[in-house]
Amino acid sequence: MDLSRFLLLILILCWFSATNARTEKGRGFFGVVDPENSGQVVVDKTTSDTLKNGLTTVFLPVVYIIVFVVGFPANCMAIWVFLFRIKKKHPSTIYMANLALADLLFVIWIPLKISYHFNGNNWIYGEGLCKIFVSFFYGNMYCSVLFITCLSVQRYWVVAHPLSQQRKNNKVAVGVCVAIWAFIWLTSTPLYLYKHTAKLKDPNVTTCHDVSIIHDPENPFPSVQLPYYYFIFMGMVVFLVPCVVIIVAYILLLRALGSNMQESTASKNRNKAVLLIVTVLVTFVVCFIPSNIMLVVHYSLLKDGVINNGYSFYITTLCLASLNSCLDPFIYYFVSEDFRSHVKNTLLCRSSRTVERMRVSFSSLKYSKRSKSYVSGSRNTQSSTC
Repeated sequence: MDLSRFLLLILILCWFSATNARTEKGRGFFGVVDPENSGQVVVDKTTSDTLKNGLTTVFLPVVYIIVFVVGFPANCMAIWVFLFRIKKKHPSTIYMANLALADLLFVIWIPLKISYHFNGNNWIYGEGLCKIFVSFFYGNMYCSVLFITCLSVQRYWVVAHPLSQQRKNNKVAVGVCVAIWAFIWLTSTPLYLYKHTAKLKDPNVTTCHDVSIIHDPENPFPSVQLPYYYFIFMGMVVFLVPCVVIIVAYILLLRALGSNMQESTASKNRNKAVLLIVTVLVTFVVCFIPSNIMLVVHYSLLKDGVINNGYSFYITTLCLASLNSCLDPFIYYFVSEDFRSHVKNTLLCRSSRTVERMRVSFSSLKYSKRSKSYVSGSRNTQSSTC
């Protein structure tokens, strides 16, 4: 319940901030068309200074480099393990494979974002690629939220119903994954229907999804109508509802583990559950909660033309949201014991046949306390250091 109280506290603080900000009208961190040159956009000094300083030209690209360097190989390995090393598929395996795919589809576009920031926040790849990057960015975010929710519910279901039919659950998992992908592609449609790039007068750069163009400062809502409805819906429904589901699932999971009569097994499962909960909590606190709150607050203020000096914090939270591509592999690690063992064997360059041969050989041995070694059925001893 601590997480739910934390979420409620943040929402209340953001609501008070938004309410207090509405007392001032004026230009916020958005751009208006230059009356002297209709091809350029004018932004306020705060936005201009932020686009020039080291936060956006050094810190943000460094974070994106870390995301790419860690996330690309980690998610490639995860997909390889899920598809080719784990033979017996489980619903959790299906959800994690789709989560890794969503992360990989986002990570492959990050070099464009790194180049954009190192180039002084100047987007040189055109409006089309900007829209594609933005759609993959938010698609990855909400795909991750939904697949983590499925994993959390599945984790509870396995503990509460250990004898459920595996094949039937796999069919359900595949259907859920298909529905999630279809839902994300459908809801991302509004991101392709409005312009994301803006040619600024000062600094002389073309931004991508950093500056919203307001055509009528006295009536800004029509200029941001599509992104406002999109982010309000995604933040209040696609993010908040799964958060509640995850909290309920983990509470029920801990209760189910607490009612287990086998104390040693229950203690081991409880430790795994706690590690999973902590990993998911860190992912949400660092990546999803700040970015979704700032998106809702940002567009709620933007549609009314309210002054907003939180531009730096806003773009920083969006950058931190990309870290989920690095944190998700830790979820795989804590959820799946098969994943841990197969990653280890992959890193040691062991083939599936070699691993199976070692498993059969090891299972045919008996450990002798007297000789402190493994003894086969023919009473030949082998070292236990293999």
